[in-house]
Formats: sequence, C-alpha cells, structure tokens
Amino acid sequence: MIAERHRPGLGIALTLLMAVCFACMDTSIKHLGLTMPVLFILWARYGTQMLVMALWLARGSRSAATWRPRQPRFQLMRGLLLLATSAAGFYGLQGIPVAEFTAIVMLTPVMVTLLAAWLLKERVTRWRWALVAGGFVGVLIVIRPGSGLFGWAVLLPLAAACCYAAFQVLTRRLSVLESPYTTHFWTGLIGWLCLSAVLPAGGIDPFAAWQAATSGQLGLLLAIGLMGTVGHLLLIFALGMAPTSTLMPFAYSQIAVAAAVGWWVFGAVPDGWAWLGMGVVAACGAASAWSNRS
Repeated sequence: MIAERHRPGLGIALTLLMAVCFACMDTSIKHLGLTMPVLFILWARYGTQMLVMALWLARGSRSAATWRPRQPRFQLMRGLLLLATSAAGFYGLQGIPVAEFTAIVMLTPVMVTLLAAWLLKERVTRWRWALVAGGFVGVLIVIRPGSGLFGWAVLLPLAAACCYAAFQVLTRRLSVLESPYTTHFWTGLIGWLCLSAVLPAGGIDPFAAWQAATSGQLGLLLAIGLMGTVGHLLLIFALGMAPTSTLMPFAYSQIAVAAAVGWWVFGAVPDGWAWLGMGVVAACGAASAWSNRS
C-alpha cells in the first residue's frame, strides 16, 4: 500500500528527483540514438522495467495474486498508450533539442483537461479553459510554425503529449482497481512483448545488436531503462505523500533540468523565444495542476 499523504516536503523532493531522471533519460536517448537503432533502445528500456519490477514483486510477495492483473483490458490499454508515448518521444528526441522537446511534452496536463472534459464529463471552468489556451500558445511560441526550426519533427512530441494525456486519464479512472507496482510490471511486460514482435520487421536482431554494442553503450542502455523505471516509481511514492495539485507544479522543473543537461551534453541553448514559450507552458501547466486542489 502507498503511504498516507502527510509528508509533502518529501513528496516534492521525490518529484524533483523524478524530473531529473526523466530529463537525463531523454538526453541519454538523444545521445545514444546517434549510434544505435532507436527501436532497439526502446526495446531495452521496456525490458529493463519488466525485469526490475519482476524482482520488486518477487521480493515483496510470493503470492500469485500479486502478479495477476484484476483488469487485463485496463493493463493492455495502459501499456499500449505508454508504449505509444515512448515511441513518439524516443523518435522525436532525435530531431528536436531536449529542452524544447520537454516543453512540448509538458503540454500534457492541459491536454488532460480537454480529455477529462470529453471522456469523463468533468466540469471545466473558464479559468481552466484559459490555461489550456495559454499552454497551446506557449507551445506555438516554442515551435513557431513556418519558421523552419524543427519541421515535421514537432508532431512527434505533440503525439507523445496526446498519448500521455490519454494514459493519465485512463490511469485516473481505473488505477484504484490495481496495485501500482503490479501495473508498473505489466506496463513493462506489454511494451517489451510488443517491441519484441516489431523488432524483426525493423530488421533488428536484438541479440546481435546487444553483442555488437560497446560497454559504454550497454551502460547507457541500462541507465535509460533504470531512469525510466525509477522515475515512474518516484512519482508513485510522491503521490502517496502529497496531493497531485501540490506536486505537479514542481514537475515543471524538468524543463530547466533538460535545458541544463542538453547544454552540457550537446551545447544546445534555447533562444529567447524558446525560453518565453517554455515559461508560458510551465506557468499554465503549473497553474492548471494547482487549480485541481480540493
């Protein structure tokens, strides 16, 4: 069971660590994608999550019920949505700087508002609609359509944001039916199985690619898988210590971390317009999360 929500300071700290994990993971994916097939990196990332969570569940309980999903259709849909999010993100990172990519994906919270109003029939105030509009304006400032900065590559982080918003709405509706740790295992397993089926169609032999990889590449593959797995676990722990409205504004620190790490690794520095757009997205997203407080 997740702990009661009575330690907001620790929850915020875990959320900040989550932001660091995801920003570093995205930078590592962009770097490794220069020398390895992105599809293989994605396969290894989900394989790592599956193995880590299998060990976690085996350590915590020997009961078969711990592994068995109560809602198989929920697990399948959730796993496929996160896989689609990751696929769009992994490929999108190859064409867009990490900071700008992160800002576009951070449109997710305001897109959750749209989907919740449509699918869950949640009431949305004018203030929330204004924040949704503001978030989209921020993304337009970052990508500046017609400027030729990123081209069609911007559609991938936008697709990732859409898929992740649907993922969050589905999780909000059905997550109470499952243990989050069992769900995390099945998410990894479903993603890994789907990618294992797709790899041959992409002309990739995972075992040959594994043998051909250098020790540095293998270390980075493992780090990507661990950062993705640990990042989601940190969010699970954080949500057990403080409400979502308290934590989510701090998740936007990922934009700043991504900009810093992207500058350190690639020497990429966002221009003034990009910083303005990222600030607008962060402000609207944080305000949207804060407006969810009870």
